[in-house]
Formats: sequence, C-alpha cells, structure tokens
Amino acid sequence: MATFFIEQFGCRATQADAAAIERQLLERGYSVSTQANAADVIVINTCTVTAAADLQARQSIRAIRKDNPAARVIVTGCYAQRAPEEIAALEGVSWVVGNSHKPEIPRLMHEMTQEMKAELQQAAVAPASALDTRQGFVPLSTIAGATLSLDRAPAKILTGSILEQRALLVAPVEGGEAGHTRPVLKIQDGCDKRCSYCVIPQVRGRSRSLAPDAAIVEIRKLCQGGAREVVLSGIDLGNYGRDLAARTQLGELLRRILDETAIERLRVSSIEPMDVTEDLIAIFAASERMARHFHMPMQSGCDRILAAMHRWYRAEHYARRAQLVREWLPDAAIGADVIAGFPGETEADHQATLAHIERLPLTYLHVFSFSSRPGTAAAEMPNQVPEQVIARRARELRALGEKKKAAFQSAHAGLTMRVLTLNRSGEGDSGSWTRAVSSNYLDVRVSGVWAANEFLDVRISGVIDGHLTGTTA
Repeated sequence: MATFFIEQFGCRATQADAAAIERQLLERGYSVSTQANAADVIVINTCTVTAAADLQARQSIRAIRKDNPAARVIVTGCYAQRAPEEIAALEGVSWVVGNSHKPEIPRLMHEMTQEMKAELQQAAVAPASALDTRQGFVPLSTIAGATLSLDRAPAKILTGSILEQRALLVAPVEGGEAGHTRPVLKIQDGCDKRCSYCVIPQVRGRSRSLAPDAAIVEIRKLCQGGAREVVLSGIDLGNYGRDLAARTQLGELLRRILDETAIERLRVSSIEPMDVTEDLIAIFAASERMARHFHMPMQSGCDRILAAMHRWYRAEHYARRAQLVREWLPDAAIGADVIAGFPGETEADHQATLAHIERLPLTYLHVFSFSSRPGTAAAEMPNQVPEQVIARRARELRALGEKKKAAFQSAHAGLTMRVLTLNRSGEGDSGSWTRAVSSNYLDVRVSGVWAANEFLDVRISGVIDGHLTGTTA
C-alpha cells in the first residue's frame, strides 16, 4: 500500500487543510510516512503570504527531489493557486493542485499509486500481490529491486477560479508540539474584504463557514478523544456564519459550544477589531471556559496608512476596541499584527504607529515586514519603502512588542494561575520543567515533569529567559 507524507507551511488555516487531506487519505487506506524521504507520494501544502513563503516552498521541493527522487510530488495550497505555472516548471513536481481543487488530491493519489504499480510490474520486480498488500503498509518504493522511473512527463496543473469554491475542508489539527492538548478546528475560510496588501482573497476565495451543527460534532469528537482546550480558527472569524442559509454569528456558535459540549477551555484565534463588540466580549466575560485572549490585527497606527491599506477602521476605532476588552477583562491577553514598511509609509507614519502601540493595552505583537504580492493593489503603489528601512522599522516594532510582553509577564509574578500542560519539557539551572499555557496566553514553565494535557494551578515565581516560571500551588 502506498505511503504519503505532508510537508506543511503557513497559517492555521493551511494547517487545517493539511489535516483534512490527511484524514481523507487515511480513510482511503493509505498510510502516513514519518519521513519525506521514505514516502511514495509527498504533498507540499504551501503558503504565499510573503515572498519568503514562496521561496521556502521552492527550496523544500528541491530538497525533496534530492532526498527522494522516486517520490511523486503534489504541490497544493495558496502558492499553487496563485502561480501554478511557476511551480510546475520545477523539476520533480508531478501535480500542481490549487486550493480550488484540493478535494481532488485523494483521486490523484490513487492514480499515481496505480502508475507506480504499473511501473513495478513492467519491471517484473515484484508479484502483483506484493503491490497490494496492506500488511505493514510497505511503501511501493521500498519493494526489493524496485526502480521507479525518474523520467516523467511535465507536471500537470489542476486549478480554477477559487471564487467558485464553496467547499470547506475540515479536520482538526491535532499534531505538533502540543500533541492532542490544544487541537485547532477551522470553522471559517476565505475572505470577502479587499485589503490592498493581501493576496488571501485571490487564493482562498469568498468567506464560507462550517455549519454550527457540524462544528459541535467535531468538538464533541475532540472531547471524547481527550482534548481539554480547542482553538477555533479561520481567515476572517468575525464573518463566521453570514454565508450560511440559516444565517448566524460567531457569538451564537460560541454560546452553543459552551452549552452543548464538555470542552473545558475554548480559545478563539484572530478576530478583526470591528468584530470585537461588547456583545462578543460579554460572552468571554461570562464564562471561565472562554480563554481570556483576543488577537486583533491592527496593521498600522497611522490613519493615512490604514486608508491606503483599505482597512475599514482608524486608529482610534482600534484603540476603543482594545480598551473595551481591557475594561471587561482586566487580565486578558491582547495581541496585534503590524506591518512595517507599507508603500508610502514615512518615518512620521512609523513613529505614529509606535506611539499608538505604546498607548494601547497590548500584551504582544506579531510584526510582519511588508512583502509585495503580485496581483494586489499595494504591489503597484508608488513610494515603495527600501528593504533596509523596512528591516529597521520591523526591529523597532518587535522591540516594543517585547517590552509589552515583558510588562504583562511581570504583572503576574506572585499570582496563582491555572495552566494547561503541553507536550514539551526540558532542563534548566533550577531543574526540570514542563511547558504550559494559561487562559490569557502566557507561556509558563512549570517546575517538574508533568504529563501533557493536565490542568495545574501554578504560583508564578518570576521570569527567566523570557518565560514565566512557577511551581504547583
């Protein structure tokens, strides 16, 4: 039976797509390979939010071709949707599958498996029965004497208009550092907004939502599997439910999850600032099961730049939303995305952003250096900022973010917090520790070795190497 390996890049939405592809292939009887160099088929799930993401994908394709030349390679994801011909020109690629056709990957896997079997039978290296065995899921490429052809036809492209895509690939992301502790469930995909710098609407299509009943079913399954915290993700979560026949809202879904499932902690990933309303904040404040954590993309603290970005709020609108969260939830984590060096950004604009962030009750920043994306309005704007200036401004923003983070951490010294242990431990000067995360998104190193997925009450003793430290209370 053929084996597959998924190489993953990008955001939580892309990770959720990879989890859905994996679920589909497993349901069809294929087996996951633990390493790319031992797999028959490799699926590379790409990101294209920056030029660096494109480069990373190309480098991965070349490395896989070098380490496993016999493998069939399917390249999918956002980069594949945006520039399929560019990827198809790379040596070793068998198929380029855009986001518009991701559900077709199991069929392509079957076709390529049949091709590999035919090659092996033609070479008379193994009886047909050996090629169909499910005992141990022996990879086709490891059958004794097997030599799969390296001279293949040019890559084929399967993509189309993403605007016609209405399907929503769904499967919880359960792997990674946290193991099954904090699975991520994508409940929304696509975006109807048109920010001038963003390529996502072009590669992910219109906003579409997972039906509330289906979301409840998925979370119940996760609870039955032992999950104690679930993270809800999406491209534009605040737009959740507006596309459904029975129109609904994110707040209504949150209430249903709290009422109809046993999940002990529910976390929401990123919500646009204008969707963070008092009604939504009230849901968080009313239940201890809602993680005290809001991530609100800001992008700039300068009104002129926000207008050029086609953002639909201004700096003071954002400030009021952040203040509302702080008024309702004094201990909440409030994070923001910020872009350094948007076209036309002057030094005065940059200083305005720094001053705005300084005044806000933010607890961390995600800083992105502006990256021109083909097909976006920002790519054609005049007054592009030099790379060295962008790099310097990004450093200054990150330094301010670290200052905000450190102040938030220090404010918790001496307090007792309830944390959820993750699947990571280590050794330090004071002995062994286990990593954990609090409701308000603080990274805590708990003294001692603890099993993953356990809630602990921890007294915070201080900060070491940028991490809160503490002992069980």
